[in-house]
Amino acid sequence: MPLVDVIILTHQEELNLPHALRSLNGLDCAIFIVDSGSTDQTVQIAEAGGAQVVTHEFESQARQLNWALDTLPLTAKWTLRLDADEHLTEDLVQEIGRVLSNAPADVAGYLIKRRVYFWGRWIRFGGYYPIWLLRLWRTGKARCEDTWMDEHMVVTGGSIGRLKHDFIDENHKGLTFWIDKHNRYSDREIMAINAPSEQGAPQHVGDAVVRRRFLKHTIYGRSPLFLRAFAYGFLRYFILLGFLDGQAGFVFHFLQGFWYRLIIDAKIYERRIDQSSSSTAELDTGNKNVPVSDGL
Repeated sequence: MPLVDVIILTHQEELNLPHALRSLNGLDCAIFIVDSGSTDQTVQIAEAGGAQVVTHEFESQARQLNWALDTLPLTAKWTLRLDADEHLTEDLVQEIGRVLSNAPADVAGYLIKRRVYFWGRWIRFGGYYPIWLLRLWRTGKARCEDTWMDEHMVVTGGSIGRLKHDFIDENHKGLTFWIDKHNRYSDREIMAINAPSEQGAPQHVGDAVVRRRFLKHTIYGRSPLFLRAFAYGFLRYFILLGFLDGQAGFVFHFLQGFWYRLIIDAKIYERRIDQSSSSTAELDTGNKNVPVSDGL
């Protein structure tokens, strides 16, 4: 029986998946790939890397992951979630093996730091590192929040520990894909706004997640459209020292910290315009048979 079951969701990931699979060398694990209809070499790469591949139609990241948790033959005591564009560092692999072998009985999961790379540059500033995420948990002790965006694992009972070393987030598909992906993310942000879900308690998802959500929903979410995108971009790049990330950091912080947020606000504003136009049209239609006053 392996120490860890690793779940990776994929779709057209032939450029990223080899890095993720290679990073698992040295970890006592079984690898499960849940693919949503890839037509490139994703499945062949997964099978060549020793992974078990299953196919399931994609609805959302959260529901795909929960389907995997409910369906896959997970036999290890621990489960690790890894995205296809992520990989473990060698230090983290060693730490996981060491820590899980002597994990206290009351610990249900572990937070791990995400280290993002963009154009080969580690994005260290702009408030983007460290970001703590719950990625490792006792099998059966966690589920993913059913939300369209910014989903996190929620531990059901037990305490949450922290690991020392990082995992790497680095997409190898290029800038065009990155932009297209974030445009799709902006649509999911709108869906999440219109269909809010319950968020986990602080002890279930980690204090850092709770703080970020408070800032996003209570402060940023109540700030004026468009102005808040400018303010957040300024905060990221100047106040939180994003400019220290060099040229790659300039592009990353501009696109992720300003452009992406501006796109979301623009789509919110566009929807308001459409709703206003629809309301006006309905009002005009409803009044077409009402006599018009001659002013007397």
